[in-house]
Amino acid sequence: MGNADTKLNFRKAVVQLTSKTQPIDAGDDTFWDQFWCENVVNVQDIFTLIPAPEIRVLREEAPSNLATLCYKAVEKLVKAVDNSCRTQREHQTVLNCCRLLTRLLPYIFEDPDWKGFFWSSLPGKEDEESVPLAHSLLNAICDLLFCPDFTVAANRKSGPDKAEELQSIDSCEYIWEAGVGFAHSPPRYPYLDSNRTELLKLLLTCFSETMYNPPTDLSVTPNRWIAHLTSTENRHALPMFTSLLNTVCAYDPVGLGVPYNHLLFTDSLEPLVDVALQILIVTLDHDTSGGFSMEEGVPGDNLFINYLSRVHRDEDFHFVLKGITRLLNNPLLQTYLPNSTKKVHFHQELLVFFWKMCDYNKKFLYYVLKSSDVLEVLVPILYHLNDSRADQSRVGLMHIGVFILLLLSGERNFGVRLNKPYTATIPMDIPVFTGTHADLLVTVFHKIITTGHQRLQPLFDCLLTILVNVSPYLKTLSMVASTKLLHLLEAFGTPWFLFSSPTNHHLVFFLLEIFNNIIQYQFDGNSNLVYTIIRKRQVFHALANLPSDCNTIARSLNRRQKRPIPVSTSTENVSEIAMEGSRPALPAEPGTLKASLLETPGIENMTEKESAHPLSPAVDVGTSSANTGNDAKHRDTTAPTATEEEIQENSLGSTKASSVVHKGGIRVTEQTNVAQNVNQWVPSGDWVHQWKSKLPLQTIMRLLQVLVPQVEKICIDKGLTDESEILKFLQHGTLVGLLPVPHPILIRRYQANAGTTAWFRTYMWGVIYLRNVEPPIWYDTDVKLFEIQRV
Repeated sequence: MGNADTKLNFRKAVVQLTSKTQPIDAGDDTFWDQFWCENVVNVQDIFTLIPAPEIRVLREEAPSNLATLCYKAVEKLVKAVDNSCRTQREHQTVLNCCRLLTRLLPYIFEDPDWKGFFWSSLPGKEDEESVPLAHSLLNAICDLLFCPDFTVAANRKSGPDKAEELQSIDSCEYIWEAGVGFAHSPPRYPYLDSNRTELLKLLLTCFSETMYNPPTDLSVTPNRWIAHLTSTENRHALPMFTSLLNTVCAYDPVGLGVPYNHLLFTDSLEPLVDVALQILIVTLDHDTSGGFSMEEGVPGDNLFINYLSRVHRDEDFHFVLKGITRLLNNPLLQTYLPNSTKKVHFHQELLVFFWKMCDYNKKFLYYVLKSSDVLEVLVPILYHLNDSRADQSRVGLMHIGVFILLLLSGERNFGVRLNKPYTATIPMDIPVFTGTHADLLVTVFHKIITTGHQRLQPLFDCLLTILVNVSPYLKTLSMVASTKLLHLLEAFGTPWFLFSSPTNHHLVFFLLEIFNNIIQYQFDGNSNLVYTIIRKRQVFHALANLPSDCNTIARSLNRRQKRPIPVSTSTENVSEIAMEGSRPALPAEPGTLKASLLETPGIENMTEKESAHPLSPAVDVGTSSANTGNDAKHRDTTAPTATEEEIQENSLGSTKASSVVHKGGIRVTEQTNVAQNVNQWVPSGDWVHQWKSKLPLQTIMRLLQVLVPQVEKICIDKGLTDESEILKFLQHGTLVGLLPVPHPILIRRYQANAGTTAWFRTYMWGVIYLRNVEPPIWYDTDVKLFEIQRV
């Protein structure tokens, strides 16, 4: 009953705040103390007792009361630090102040008139050395995160006389978890986890000011909250960074593996790991250096990025990578007892963290690729890509997965690692095959392209670039994967598809490059692919003889309009059985919330060509600067002939403006909306001739010229109809001396660029907004960084 009374008093105080036209006196402690001393014991209560409309009324009608409430709450936190926050009562006051500020801050951020509020000093202290309110708040939170008996276990026997002063404590002795830079694993108490979680939620809310501004360049307008926390002004920066990193990477949700233990006991650690990971990625995203990578050992402004880039010991890399792979693979664990193990849900934040780690610490990237551990990252990414391909609310997850694979594919070791045999451990909605991780990669990419939803189209050139990058190292592709690659060429090589957009032919260039790399560098083990090329040789002949006269072009496009194209199913002799236990990729439930994303840069702005043989004669691998950024969207299709470099470099940057949006392999939207396209693009014969003459078909045509007569002869002589005999013949065949001189291997390496950085920031905050539902910190506030939409 008493609890109901205190809630009633709290509610009355809130009403009083909004209804008093006269500002309430800041010195009236009995009134203000109701907000933190009362027995409100959880954050949900605060969110229920202070409804959003009332906070807005308070802000508009009684701004001085809102200002006093915030000042008072911050002041309480500062006083708690001054007293070293030792009593149970002080602990409760601190938690309630945190909850209150977490509730109020988003409504202060959403109003431009309040932008400077936290950056002014406390009333009455304007003359002294002026410390902005924001700094007082951040410093108090950081001190409280290392407070003995409140957020860390006390080291020495506690007692009033022995307690340490909070302001002078050496927080490096109180790092939360063993791991990087700290060997001692302190005892764990659920109440400490829970207190840390509430303080970190408030910290995350402070940082969320980014959400209330449109996308901007951080080097011009940094987030001042994050800048202060990650600067030398924060004396706890190092222990804080280490505590967050180690807490995330040491977390093992399954623990001893006792079935259903997560249903019997509340895991106080998961909410802590969740918010710690979100704080980590948000602070690591705050790179004000303008995207110029720092010299090793030169400290940037952001100490967290600096510390992350300086981790170098193998055992630290092992600890971080093990943590990431354990948590990434956790949702995929298969057990005989359904739902018997705990599943974590922060895979998107983990992928952002993995990206940041590889981006800021090249030694870590090389460590990841040094062993087959990289496959422990690859498989969960492919699982999520495959599972999300039909779900519009998970477009962001698709993009980050593909970006990470693009980054990895720029390194030779990644291609080499893909040759490791794959044993299916998780059911995936793909055909069963026997083969390597490369086969898994090709099969999943084929599935995304042919059965994904329309918004994935800008990723097609990225997916094929990844396959081009790894192709020179693939020792043997299975029949399933070989058939899939040929099917993509068949789909992308149809005349109406090639003629329907100014950039669709790039996909054919990528695929031919994949075939050429494998034939020139890995012919010996790839009899399945060679056999499939021979069997499907008409596709290559059709490309070589693609008509370029205007009448045929017009006829191809008209025929497409009249005849609905069947859903892409490859009429292949490879029987497709989906894996046992797999479920089909499903679209999002209607009404699912999703955050809008920025456009992704075209592949030409994300990658830079490099020769994989640095010592070979110079190859022109310069990137074309003809079309960059937004120019790609308004491309002049009557431009002079492009060089082959440009043809391959210009990417699907113009997908949005293309006249036909194809969905998957052969399905596209009907052309009704094309008529509305004012600058409708019309293909010309010259344009077709210009790129057709550069199709790299020489190697494949030479292979067909040599092998087709031999295969036909064997079939006639031996009366063969069995493909295994033909495969056996091809395995022992050779083309040494018969093929053109091998071309140099070109790798398209990911290059940091402003577009991707801005995309990541928007994506990351969108995920954080949508995942923080208990309590719903930002729900229904006026965010500007992205839009919240319903599927």
